[in-house]
Amino acid sequence: MKIIIQNSSDVPIYQQIYEQIREAILSKAISEGELLPSIRQLSRELKVSVITTTRAYTELEKDGYIMIVQGKGCYVKSINQHVLEERLLKGIEEHFSEILKSAKLLKKSDEELLQLLKFLMEEINYDK
Repeated sequence: MKIIIQNSSDVPIYQQIYEQIREAILSKAISEGELLPSIRQLSRELKVSVITTTRAYTELEKDGYIMIVQGKGCYVKSINQHVLEERLLKGIEEHFSEILKSAKLLKKSDEELLQLLKFLMEEINYDK
């Protein structure tokens, strides 16, 4: 598992770790039941504090992606597909809500927003 930390980012380091591990789990790059690097090992590899990696792992456990077994390690949990879909849809809704608030502040029309969405979908090959 390769995690890239961007110190110049506005995103906190623990959140960068969280998001990259979460993405690896969701994309199945990391398998169910797989042992993750220990908190200390990951902090050494990334050259960050143990507190930072602990926070990332704690958040992953709280959100149901991993299971921390005291003295044994951190394992990827099985994720119910229905629960996963609900979480992802909730995230989409939250992002759209923020987008709509920003668009309202900028006085953008529905047509302008739809055009932007279509452009972005084409750019990332959404339909493929």
